[in-house]
Amino acid sequence: MKDFIAILRRFVPPYKKYLALNIFFNILTALLTLFSFALVVPILEMLFRINEATYSMMHIGEASFKDVVVNNFYYYVQEAMNQWGAVTTLALLAFALVIMTALKTGSAFLSSYFIIPMRSGVVRDIRNYVYNKITALPIGFFTVERKGDIMARMSGDVAEIENSIMASLDMIFKNPVMIIACLGMMIAISWQMTVFVFILLPIVGVVMGRVGKRLKRTSFEGQTQWGVLMSTIEETLGGLRIIKAFNAEDKVRTRFHAENQEFYRLSNIVARRQALAHPMSEFLGTIAVAIILWFGGSLILSGHSNMNAAAFIYYMVIFYNVIPPAKDLSKAMYQIQKGLASMQRVDVILNAVNPIADPANARRLPEATAASISLENVSFSYDGEVEVLKDINLDIPAGSTVALVGQSGSGKSTLADLIPRFYDPTKGCVAVDGIDVRDLRVADLRSIMGNVNQEAILFNDTIFNNIAFGVEHATLDQVRAAARIANADDFIMATENGYDTPIGDRGCRLSGGQRQRISIARAVLKNPSVLILDEATSALDSESETLVQQALDRLMKGRTTLVIAHRLSTIRRADMICVLNQGRIVERGTHEQLIAPEAKGFYRRLVEMQQLNA
Repeated sequence: MKDFIAILRRFVPPYKKYLALNIFFNILTALLTLFSFALVVPILEMLFRINEATYSMMHIGEASFKDVVVNNFYYYVQEAMNQWGAVTTLALLAFALVIMTALKTGSAFLSSYFIIPMRSGVVRDIRNYVYNKITALPIGFFTVERKGDIMARMSGDVAEIENSIMASLDMIFKNPVMIIACLGMMIAISWQMTVFVFILLPIVGVVMGRVGKRLKRTSFEGQTQWGVLMSTIEETLGGLRIIKAFNAEDKVRTRFHAENQEFYRLSNIVARRQALAHPMSEFLGTIAVAIILWFGGSLILSGHSNMNAAAFIYYMVIFYNVIPPAKDLSKAMYQIQKGLASMQRVDVILNAVNPIADPANARRLPEATAASISLENVSFSYDGEVEVLKDINLDIPAGSTVALVGQSGSGKSTLADLIPRFYDPTKGCVAVDGIDVRDLRVADLRSIMGNVNQEAILFNDTIFNNIAFGVEHATLDQVRAAARIANADDFIMATENGYDTPIGDRGCRLSGGQRQRISIARAVLKNPSVLILDEATSALDSESETLVQQALDRLMKGRTTLVIAHRLSTIRRADMICVLNQGRIVERGTHEQLIAPEAKGFYRRLVEMQQLNA
């Protein structure tokens, strides 16, 4: 229950108005319920001629408030019988019962009416918070967490919170009010019997609570397994070409079936324990009713209670009215336990700490068409143990082009990722225009940088929106100008709808060279001071590479450029080439310096190997 209250404190405050209205109408519903049932007593007494007493009008102060209200009610009933007769009075009481019930049901509807915006709003807010956090967290977070599991937390777990916790809000705020009101009336009628009820109810609560704790644990395991399933599906969809090429269909099917079977097993346990809530509460409630019947009847028969038969029936009616909300409350507690397991998984994202944070007193970058970059004694480790980069010292003057080469795993892409602060160095300093990047706002730093990667990352949208991505209020003329620089305007205009043509999931309707030219046009439109090219032409055929390289040459003019490449054609004209090996810069110089006859290093061997393979 403590975890549930913590969730309410986090997400309910914006909806306090709706909560207040819901509680008000819940209290009104409870009062109307009690008074509508109170009309049953005189009806029963009239039918069975139990009460033959004569009543006179009483005033406040002559007796307790309760006694005055009850006496005066019976007085008016007595006067009505004397004036209109018993049958007419009975009809009036029945009509009053209908009116009270109509008011009660209307009040109950209004209580639900006002809880719905709060329930839907909290779920909407949780989805927004999770999505905002996903977009804010550093890339390093997603190298640890599985993408499919994150998708499962945002879809399945948030849906479970809606179906479990939020769906139970009405019962949580309504049923306790009804139970308290009924118990208060029961105390007023017979405190002896109600004390006995108080002894029984905690026993029932303990039994239900133990089952609920087991349900929460199993639900957490089930939602975790759902994340595994989502990850497998996501990997399968992304790797279908490889799966079919290697005839691995049976292998992935076997793995998926095993994971799905485990989810089936856990789902059965959760569903069975949840299904146990209603019959268990009904059975325990029946036991409690039977005990109350025996205890109350024995008090009346032995003369230790001043209740008559009609009052005893009213007491039992109220007690029976406690059972449905008690059962709903127990069911809600089961559902909440299930939802809390999902909330724990969602909180892994919401409570994740983002180490890439803006400084309290951020510095401003000077406006310039190019910016200098320097790395001083930089080391970096992903796991805190194995260093991927070791003591890197590198100066990139403004407007120059520096190329990084080296074998796979030497740390080239990692070094490039430190500049826009996708990661922070473990040791040392990365500076832009002499300012440590950690002293800059992340948005300001990345606003001056453009990226073109080996895999052109495009979105399932139109060509126009992909080029204008990240640039506010871009016009068609500006987008077309950027596309011309990227050698993309001709093929775009040849498509069915030109710049309004959808490109499909990840640009699947375009060729590799076309996708890359779209991503270059996107970088051109951003007009960055610093350009990072990570294997931008390595996956292209010769013709596409030529077109893309021409576009890149135009893009690099006047900008500070960091190029990561294996193909020498893309780095020959670099102002400086740095060769990385096992996380260290082992050579640096121009192309001519590094292939000079006296040079015997890594770069010369790389050139000779590419010439042999040509």
